[in-house]
Amino acid sequence: MADTGSSSSGTAKTMWCSIPERFQLHIAMLALQFGYAGFHVVSRAALNMGISKIVFPVYRNILAFLLLLPFAYFLEKKERPPLTLSFAVQFFLLAVVGITANQGFYLLGLDNTSPTFASAIQNSVPAITFLMAVLLRIEQVRLNRKDGISKVVGTLLCVAGATVITLYKGPTIYSPAPSLQSASPMLVGLGDAKGKSWTLGCIYLIGHCLSWSAWLVLQAPVLKSYPARLSVTSYQCFFGVLQFLVIAAFMERDPQAWLVHSGGELFSVFYAGIVASGIAFAVQIWCIDRGGPVFVAVYQPVQTLVVAIMASIALGEEFYLGGIIGAVLIISGLYFVLWGKNEERKFSTQKAAIQSPADHGNNRTPTQIRSSLSQPLLPQSTENV
Repeated sequence: MADTGSSSSGTAKTMWCSIPERFQLHIAMLALQFGYAGFHVVSRAALNMGISKIVFPVYRNILAFLLLLPFAYFLEKKERPPLTLSFAVQFFLLAVVGITANQGFYLLGLDNTSPTFASAIQNSVPAITFLMAVLLRIEQVRLNRKDGISKVVGTLLCVAGATVITLYKGPTIYSPAPSLQSASPMLVGLGDAKGKSWTLGCIYLIGHCLSWSAWLVLQAPVLKSYPARLSVTSYQCFFGVLQFLVIAAFMERDPQAWLVHSGGELFSVFYAGIVASGIAFAVQIWCIDRGGPVFVAVYQPVQTLVVAIMASIALGEEFYLGGIIGAVLIISGLYFVLWGKNEERKFSTQKAAIQSPADHGNNRTPTQIRSSLSQPLLPQSTENV
C-alpha cells in the first residue's frame, strides 16, 4: 500500500514537472484569481450574516500567522537577521498600514458596496503605488518618452475610474433573476448592500487601496535590510492581531461577537485566513519570482470578472452603470501603467547592453550598472512569459 501511494505521488509530481513553467504560471495565476474572488464573495456573505468587522480580521490574521510561522522559522533560518528594536518598530508600522488600515477599510467598504466594485477598485493599486513612488522619488517619470506618458495617462485613468465609482452609482443595468438565488435558500437575503451609503463605502475602499499601495512602497526598503519575506509577513500578522485586539477593546464590547454562530461564519474565517492569506501569499510569491510582478498584475482584472459572476450567482448582486464605467476606466489605466513599465524595462535593458562595452574601459562593474538601472517596485522577470 505504501509503495502504491508513493508511486501515485511520484507520478503526479512527474506530470506537473512535465508541464512547461510558463503554463504552470498561468494555471497558478488563474487559481490565485479564483481564490481571491472567492474571498470577496465569502467576506461579503459573512458580513451579511452578522460577523463583526473587528473580530473577523482578528481570526483571519491568527490563522495566517499560525500557517506562515513554521515555514518562516524553518525555511529562512540562514537569511533571517536578528530581530532588533528598530526592525520591530518597522514591522509594527507596516502592520498598521498593510494589515490594520488595509483590512479595516476593505471590510467597511465592502459592507457598504459590493464584492464586484471592491475588486474593481483594487485594479487601481498599481497606478496608486506608482504615483506614491514618484512622489517619494523612488520612480522617475520621463515625459519625453512614450513609457512615461503611458504611465501618467494610466494613473489619470485609474483616478478617473475611482472617482466615477465613488460619485456616480447610476441606474441598475443588470439584476439577476430570482431563480439564481432560489436554488439555494441559504443565500436568500444575502444580496446587494441596499439601504447603506454607497459613496461612503467607495471612500473606504479608496482608503483600502491607498493603504495597500503605501504598504507596497514602504515594504520595499524594509525587505532590503531584512531579506526574509515570510518572516516579515509573519511579524506583521502578529502585530496586526495585537492592533485589532486593542481596537476591539474599545469598539467591540459585546462578548457574543467573538463567538462563531454558524458554519458559514466558520467557513468564511478559515477561508480568509488559510486560502486568502496563507496559500495565496505563497503562490503569489512564487509567481512574482518566476514570472515577474508585471505578469502577476496583468491577471488582476480576471479576478474582477470572476467576482462579478460569483457575486451575481451566489449573492444576487446587481450591476450599476457607474460601477461598470469606473471599472472599465480603472482596468484601462492598469494596462497603460503596466505597458509603460514594460517599455521602461526594455529601454533599461537595451541601455545596459549598449553601455556594457564602454564600461569595461571605465572599470565599472556589472553590479554598478545594474544598480543604476534598478526599478525597486517592479524588478525584472526571471522568465519571459
